[in-house]
Amino acid sequence: MAVTQTATARAGFAGQLQYWLACVFMIGWSGVICGGLGMQFIAWEYPCPLCMVQRMFMALAALGAAVIVRKGMNGTIAARDYMMGWGLALTGCVAGGFAAWRQTMLHILPGDPGYGDPVLGLHLYVWAWILFVAAIATIAVALAFSHTTAASAIPAKPHRLIGLIAFGFFGIVLAVNLVAIFLLEGFHWFLPDDPDRYQLFYDLHIL
Repeated sequence: MAVTQTATARAGFAGQLQYWLACVFMIGWSGVICGGLGMQFIAWEYPCPLCMVQRMFMALAALGAAVIVRKGMNGTIAARDYMMGWGLALTGCVAGGFAAWRQTMLHILPGDPGYGDPVLGLHLYVWAWILFVAAIATIAVALAFSHTTAASAIPAKPHRLIGLIAFGFFGIVLAVNLVAIFLLEGFHWFLPDDPDRYQLFYDLHIL
């Protein structure tokens, strides 16, 4: 009986860790997108189509974690919720990692200045590739323990509050990013390979 209670307690603690990891995933990827928006609006660096694709897959990774967070806010997370959530996040990270790798390879030749200004010695797409690879490894570890933590109780406080904050931050960042895309593309289907202006203002003859 004591062994069973100990195992249950460990599973409950591990379940909470997975919930917190999903919150970190949600807030973390939202923060990375927010950093790209900061470079766009503060440093006036216009993102290229590959940059936007990477942001979209970052949003998908955050959305996968959001599935787990939402279920955890209800009190329990079933095994299928872990599979769906981490599966979506893994899809976003693999696809985003490929897009970041592709952009890195486009500027890999010696003498190529790269696209945009570097941050801490590396361009944003290189940082994105590193983060995607690290996230894939993290998801792999999380999935390895998901079956043992499924259906364990998640305390209502403070987990629900942190979940609401994560959802609010993700929603705001996603909305701002969609507006940023619309400003860049204007009333056109495609974003130029090397954008140099907010096309919407020109389409509306404001500039």
